Amino acid sequence: MILSMMRSPRMPVLLAIFSLVLSLSAFSIAVQAAAGSSAEPKVEVKTTLDNLMAAFNGESNASAKYLEFAKKADAEGYGRVASLFRAASKAESLHAASHGRVIKALGGTAKADIKPPAVKSTKENLEAAIEGETYEFTSMYPAFITKAKEDKNRDAIRSMNQASNVEKGHAKLYQEALNNLDAWKGPNKEFYVCAVCGNTVATIDFEKCPICFEPKSDYGPVK
Repeated sequence: MILSMMRSPRMPVLLAIFSLVLSLSAFSIAVQAAAGSSAEPKVEVKTTLDNLMAAFNGESNASAKYLEFAKKADAEGYGRVASLFRAASKAESLHAASHGRVIKALGGTAKADIKPPAVKSTKENLEAAIEGETYEFTSMYPAFITKAKEDKNRDAIRSMNQASNVEKGHAKLYQEALNNLDAWKGPNKEFYVCAVCGNTVATIDFEKCPICFEPKSDYGPVK
């Protein structure tokens, strides 16, 4: 029977169809694999204390990473980008400190496992920074804040809510830099960071911080 099928004039057509099906299947698997590799990391929500510990570790690593990104930006002549990275690093360290105080109040000990960052070109570093900040303010912090609200932990809610709002501002500033990278070349330029919540701005055009509502006198320059 198999021999007769092989002698059939329809056999080349059947083989072509079979080959096409295999090719489509392989393409589908490749697309799914690519989509999975670029997917946003899943937020693992645990206790509020555990969530704060995870956020503390993330903010501490972001602070260290941005300092390295700043060095690269300076080396490539993007002084304004370097200043922004240093200002954001300062903000992330403030977020870590804020989370650390809540962790201590809950009986925990804040710990950070600082990983060496992957430093690439300034353009690529900005893209990576946007991705990280976007994950935090669209996924991680909203999930952690929801849990803190369930636990009625006002200090945790405040600390993470302020950090989330600041990360959104960082992503916006990074995107502005990425969209106008050539214009951000040249000398360093001052940014201003709120010592309370870490809000980062290019100019102070308000009387009170728009995030924590503390007076503008709490803002300090970072260059």
